[in-house]
Amino acid sequence: MTKSMRIMTESPLNAETQAVRLRSWITPNAVFFDRNQGKIPEAPVSLDEWALTIDGKVKKKLSLDLDRIQHLPKAIVSNTLECSGNSRSLLAKKASGNPWTIGGVGNAVWGGVWLGDLLNDAGLADRAAHVAFIGMDTPLGKAGIKFVRSIPIEKAMSSTLLAYEMNGDPLPLKHGYPIRALALGWTGANCVKWLNRITVLDKPFEGFFMDQVYRVFQKGQKRETGEVVTAIRLKSIITQPLTGECLGKGAILVLGAAYAGEEHVAQVEVSVDDGATWQAADFIGPDEPFAWRQWQHVWHASQAGEYTIKSRAVDSQGRQQPETARWNFLGYGNNGIDEHAVRVVVE
Repeated sequence: MTKSMRIMTESPLNAETQAVRLRSWITPNAVFFDRNQGKIPEAPVSLDEWALTIDGKVKKKLSLDLDRIQHLPKAIVSNTLECSGNSRSLLAKKASGNPWTIGGVGNAVWGGVWLGDLLNDAGLADRAAHVAFIGMDTPLGKAGIKFVRSIPIEKAMSSTLLAYEMNGDPLPLKHGYPIRALALGWTGANCVKWLNRITVLDKPFEGFFMDQVYRVFQKGQKRETGEVVTAIRLKSIITQPLTGECLGKGAILVLGAAYAGEEHVAQVEVSVDDGATWQAADFIGPDEPFAWRQWQHVWHASQAGEYTIKSRAVDSQGRQQPETARWNFLGYGNNGIDEHAVRVVVE
C-alpha cells in the first residue's frame, strides 16, 4: 500500500484507488486507478511523429495529427470508468485475476472529439459493423500479444469519445496520452489507451483479448462462447465508513457512490441491519449521463454492537442491484449487494 494507491502488480502496473479518494464526484488524475495489460510508454510520443489513422471499411482513409484533432468540434463529458474485474476479491468464491476491492473505478470529466464525427468524415463502407482500437503500448510476456479490442459500430457512432483531456489537463501519459478511446458507460477493457489506429471491420476483431478474456464464462466452458464484457453493471459502493471501523454512538455519516453504465441511477437505499430494513439515501453532487451519483445517509446509532451496512441502487427502468453477484471464472462484473457490505462496530 502506498500513500495514494494500492498496487497489485508493478509490471504491468495495476493499482486501485483507496476508498477515501472515491468520496468525491471527480477522482483526481493522480489517484485514478491503473489497469494495464502491457508496458506503459516510458515517455510521451513525439507529436511530430504521431498521427491517428482511421482505415478499414471506410470510403476515405484518414490520418490526423493532434493539432488537427484539437481543432475539430470538442465534446466535454463526465464518465465513470470501471475495470471489468473491479471487486473481484470480494466474491465469496475465488476468481482468477487481480484482487481488486472497490477501487478499480473512478469518475472524470473528459475532453475530446466524438468518434462518430470522424467516422462520418471517413465515410462508412458497406458491411462496416465493428470498430477495432489499436494502441502503441508494448506487450509484456513471451507471446507478445498486443491489446486490441473492438466495439459494435452502433456504440462507436452513438457514444464513444476520443479523449485528449482528463479533468481539465492533457491526458496523462499513464492514462493514454495523447488519445484514448472511451466507450461511454462501458468497462475499461473497451477503452484502449495510447491510440494510433482505428480500423473499421465487418465483424468483431478476432484475438486473445476479444476471445479468451473479457468474456463471462464458467469453469469448463469454452471461453470464446462467453458473453463479451461491455456495459458497466448497476452497482453501489460504500466509501464511508470502512469495514472494521470502530464508531461512536450518535449520528454516523454513511457515504457512497452508485453507477449504472449507460443507464441512470434513480435511487439508492441503505440498510444498517444487514438488509432487514432499508431507508432512502440522499443524492449529493452532479447528476450526469454516464457518471456515478454520490450519495449519503445519516445513521443515528443509539446502541453499541456489531452492524452490517448495505447499499442498493435502482435504475430509471426499475431494475435493482442484485443481492449477490453472478459468479464467473474471471470474476467480471461483481455488483452484488452482499459482496459490498461493510461491517463496523459501534462502541
